[in-house]
Amino acid sequence: MNPNQPNSELKTEPHLGNRILAGLIDYIIIYGFFFIYGYMFGEPDGEGGFTLNGLPAVVPVLFWALMTVGLEQFLGATLGNSLVGLKPISIKKEVDTPTWGNHTDKPSFGQSLKRHLMDPIDMFFFGLVGIVTIKNTPLNQRVGDLWAKTVVIRAVEK
Repeated sequence: MNPNQPNSELKTEPHLGNRILAGLIDYIIIYGFFFIYGYMFGEPDGEGGFTLNGLPAVVPVLFWALMTVGLEQFLGATLGNSLVGLKPISIKKEVDTPTWGNHTDKPSFGQSLKRHLMDPIDMFFFGLVGIVTIKNTPLNQRVGDLWAKTVVIRAVEK
């Protein structure tokens, strides 16, 4: 078996509606924090917006990382995915693991970071890139999942 290919026994479903809702939940919270934080601690830029400079500019990035990568590491899923009953799992074969992911292997820190660094691409043009890749890949993966070697499944299998 090729260690770079996923287990042929792994079956996934697109869960498009739930995945879109999960993304909306996560990014409404993240953007809401960005706007409130920017309004409170930013300086007016003369065009009706605000700018953040120096150390205060790092806080929104840290909040994004905590809400996406951090929650996946601590809880196994982002808040949005948890609320709609989905979770990402690793399909990457580890050196010391004799079999492919057993459907409970949460993504590593690096995999979570890769998944979410691709969020802007997956959400481009109202999520069209993510929807097209989910619908056209054998394991229903978006661009971030393809790069990170992860899939999204139901959190509780029936």
